[in-house]
Amino acid sequence: MTRIAVVEGDGIGHEVIPVAAEALSTLRPDLELFSVEVGYHRWEVTGCPCGDRDIARLKTADAILFGAVTTPPMKDYQSVVLRIRKELDLYANLRPVKEAGFDILIVRENTEGLYSGIEEIGPDRATTLRVVTRAGTERIVRAAIRETKKRRHLTVGHKANVLKSDVFFRTICQEEVMAAGLVWKERYIDALALDLLLHPTEYDVVVTTNIFGDILSDVASYLVGGLGFVPSANIGDRYALFEPVHGSAPDIAGKDIANPIAALRSAGMLLDYLGDSASASSIESAIALVLSRGIKTRDMCGTAGTREFGAAIVRELERAARR
Repeated sequence: MTRIAVVEGDGIGHEVIPVAAEALSTLRPDLELFSVEVGYHRWEVTGCPCGDRDIARLKTADAILFGAVTTPPMKDYQSVVLRIRKELDLYANLRPVKEAGFDILIVRENTEGLYSGIEEIGPDRATTLRVVTRAGTERIVRAAIRETKKRRHLTVGHKANVLKSDVFFRTICQEEVMAAGLVWKERYIDALALDLLLHPTEYDVVVTTNIFGDILSDVASYLVGGLGFVPSANIGDRYALFEPVHGSAPDIAGKDIANPIAALRSAGMLLDYLGDSASASSIESAIALVLSRGIKTRDMCGTAGTREFGAAIVRELERAARR
């Protein structure tokens, strides 16, 4: 049986992930879903946000549906997300941004860069080491090349005019892309962020380093209505985790107003990863039908709560299953 670990995490993860999990169960009752609790709330209760046993349980899953976790700005608090990415070696973060007229896939390196986790905090200086390795760069650009071969062309985003580590990143990307014989271009990341918003139809696959990819995908979410709409996949050679791009949003947590579309689309990416593209398409179709009926959450100028919107999606999926 295919096993799916369900991690709600913190904040609105407790609201949007149950919607996505119910969609999975409706479409694929053969899946075995099991819960894993990690995050800031877990730390408040136990003093450990994510333990070795939690990592071991996640490794037993065929895929992971992940919500969002709160990471407080405390020097002794270990980021749950960074630990999971490193422990499971989820080096490729795929963030699609789609709308009528454009279909962009941001491929973000996921395990090094400024999120290397190598940091020091002293009384007069704090240091975060930006790590860009040949092995890390080669495998992320090769992942981008694989995606580009299914599509059209590749853009490499960097800041090689300022950062020596980006000169290194750009050079390796150039070597790999030219060896693959692909059509490609390069952009400085600040100019890319603006041009992506002004001319989204000119972009297809974009590959960049960790923090640049994080920021760029958040910026690109503006094109489709905001962070509540954008899913992501974290892929390694053995494991895969799927999560909405948005965070735990503690300011709206518990108010039944969070938009679950990003979580639903993340569940769709999970189904695609499992080879069930038909069920993934059913989720997109259900979202389109529910929205066409005027059922929208507040961020879309609607009145539906998270639970109401989710229930409408599940009803649509049940109808589709009976056809």
